[in-house]
Amino acid sequence: MNAASETPKSGFDIVKWLLVFVILSLAVVGNYLYELSALEKAIAIVVLVVIAGAVAAQTHKGKTFINFAKESRTEVRKVVWPTRQETMQTTLVVLVATLIMGLLLWGLDAILLRVVSFLTGLGI
Repeated sequence: MNAASETPKSGFDIVKWLLVFVILSLAVVGNYLYELSALEKAIAIVVLVVIAGAVAAQTHKGKTFINFAKESRTEVRKVVWPTRQETMQTTLVVLVATLIMGLLLWGLDAILLRVVSFLTGLGI
């Protein structure tokens, strides 16, 4: 199938994305130019980002993202999370395996260093 026929788009999507770009640019430029307190700057930036997000949510890609986020939240609720004991046991196994592999690699490195120094005659 043609990709253009699979994604219906509004004719105003480009205008909306340009508006989002302008709003976010206004936040960056305003932050640079205006001498406001840190709290006022933070509030202004948050408000502009929320407005830009609301405009972006009205586009086809924005609606698709919101739908994806809702479905992801539903899937996360279905996950059976491990208990504290299972988490601690798994962490311990990973730490022990990491320690063993580290010691093996350290030993292999020491052996190879001695072999190479013997073969090259550097005597390191």
